[in-house]
Amino acid sequence: MKYVLDGLNCPRCAAKIEAEIKRIPGLEQAELNFATKTIDLPPGYEQEVQAIIERIEKGVVLRPHKEEEKENKIAALLPIGLASLFLLAGFTAENVFSSFSSYLFYGVAYLLVGWKVIIRAGQNFFRGFLFDESFLMTVSTFGAIVLREMPEAVGVMLFYSLGEYLQDLAVAKSRRSIRALMNIRPERARVRRGNRWVEVTPGEVKPGEIILVQPGEKIPLDGRVVQGLSFVDTSLLTGESLPQRVEAGEEVRAGTINGGGVLEIEVLRPYEESAVARIMQLVEEAAGRKSPTERFITTFARYYTPAVVAAAVTLALVPPLFGNGSFQEWSYRALVLLVISCPCALMVSIPLGYFGGIGAAARRGILIKGGNFLDGLSVAHTVVFDKTGTLTEGVFAVTSVHPAPGYSEKDVLYWAAAAEVHSHHPLARSLLRACAGESLPEAAAGDYREVGGLGVHATVEGHEVLVGTSRLLSAHGVVVPHQDFPDGTAVHVAVDGKYIGSVILADRLKEGVGRVLTELRGLGIKKLVLLSGDSKKKVQELTASLNFDEAYGELLPEDKVRITEELMFRLPGKRTLVFVGDGINDAPVIMRAHVGIAMGGLGSQAAVEAADVVIMDDDPEKVAQVIRTARFTRRVVKQNIVMALAVKGLFLLGGSLGLAGMWEAVFADVGVALLAVFNSLRLIRQVPREKEELLPAQI
Repeated sequence: MKYVLDGLNCPRCAAKIEAEIKRIPGLEQAELNFATKTIDLPPGYEQEVQAIIERIEKGVVLRPHKEEEKENKIAALLPIGLASLFLLAGFTAENVFSSFSSYLFYGVAYLLVGWKVIIRAGQNFFRGFLFDESFLMTVSTFGAIVLREMPEAVGVMLFYSLGEYLQDLAVAKSRRSIRALMNIRPERARVRRGNRWVEVTPGEVKPGEIILVQPGEKIPLDGRVVQGLSFVDTSLLTGESLPQRVEAGEEVRAGTINGGGVLEIEVLRPYEESAVARIMQLVEEAAGRKSPTERFITTFARYYTPAVVAAAVTLALVPPLFGNGSFQEWSYRALVLLVISCPCALMVSIPLGYFGGIGAAARRGILIKGGNFLDGLSVAHTVVFDKTGTLTEGVFAVTSVHPAPGYSEKDVLYWAAAAEVHSHHPLARSLLRACAGESLPEAAAGDYREVGGLGVHATVEGHEVLVGTSRLLSAHGVVVPHQDFPDGTAVHVAVDGKYIGSVILADRLKEGVGRVLTELRGLGIKKLVLLSGDSKKKVQELTASLNFDEAYGELLPEDKVRITEELMFRLPGKRTLVFVGDGINDAPVIMRAHVGIAMGGLGSQAAVEAADVVIMDDDPEKVAQVIRTARFTRRVVKQNIVMALAVKGLFLLGGSLGLAGMWEAVFADVGVALLAVFNSLRLIRQVPREKEELLPAQI
């Protein structure tokens, strides 16, 4: 069950909570998604996890994900505004009245913005959680008060609180952007119950029931149109802006928008199994799969902050002991170091950067299942394509039938289609369309078997029927006569061990295949490879027209895996191989590749579930788009890391030499964190400029 950690806005605390939860037996694989503030837990662990949360971050509440999150940002801003007024009053009192009266105003201002930070630091101290931002801010401001730098102590706590407030707003904006990208879930469904239409939630509708969708409404569940004609806007699901025409007999997906006509739709799947529910689950789970960079930063912060605290203590004690300056002077410099050392910029902006990249891709109808796959795509060296359904439309048409002597064209089509009734392969669907209107017997379910990459072996009306490649028939002792077939794919048919003829089906390339290969070369992809179960002759012809570096034909699923492994073995350094496929036969090689991309529209459920990236509208040009998005994300993340470390390093040096005070330290902490967060939000708000997109990545 999915839970929300309501009130969680501290990335360091999120990392601590996740580490503690993973120590509970049975929750070793738990992942806390800071970007969405969610965690998946099995039943029975709620109280134990809530106790851990209370121990680390007071005020954070674990609640079921379905409840609506409410945040009062005005209430959080009120103490900051009052503290600012009291700080100004303190400055006035110090100049007009006495320093004692000014300290009263400073004290009130300090407590208004600092009491929560102080309490949290104290709680964490007694629980053994040291060196977080609350501890650092409390120690540094207490030290400033002791050194009679009261205005600076108030200023540090005030700007820290203001920075936290603005940072929370930026994080919330990112979350709202992701929610907006996923705002495809229909709230209500109009279902026929008896003689009237009743409005219910989509989850209450069962497969087989009829729902009514008016023009302009979202289609709430996957189904088949039984009455009506309309145009459906699929842009929320696939990123495709051109509406698609639908009529009786055609399938529609949940989350798409009905255009101009009223549709009655027979529900095919429950809501939990619909396309929209699966997309939302994939996008939400994506941010939980952390990239190596995110894991490194979490580990880095664990050691970085204690190291800086140790350096601050050394800086405060060692120089005065050797007579080099006063204890007060070096203590002040040490306090500056404590403020600067907070790793908030890295802990917040890095996960947001990856989540922004995932969101930007989702808006284009591309689902990336984790930040680690963005990293893999950004260093792609070789892209391997399946042919049928990936580069071709996967909609075959029967172009000719070649019966053996003694048989008719109708006989060959009849037995081929009857054997393929249970198959979902594009070739099988085409055979069935060619026999539309014919009364076909169904292959016996118990004696129906698909032979991966070769065809089907079925029993129809007591007869053994083989439909597929010449290799399949030869393996069963059937002799296939040599023939010169016209362009297309030959499907051979045998009944009771006797060859009865062949059916020729032709497919065509998808629009834009040539462009995507050119774009990939422009992006610096070094090798393009084609794998297919089609004949070597047809594969070679396609290779010549599209300029692949390597091409292989007549492959079984295990052959594709073997060749992919050989290509991976030849990769230089830490570069990766990307495989793009669509069919059930592609699932093994999709899983074996460094990054597997599945065509989600025509693609099989197995391929979509096995893939790391899903292209929802089957557009091959989006392969280049997703690589560009990955590289843009990688650039933004690197910018954040370099900016945060460079600025902090500069101010740490300046603070040690006495060239930076508390005000500069606040910028080095809060200011840099905000700059990094806003830089990450660029990924959600915009795409890289065309000039940048076409440049090869600097890898």
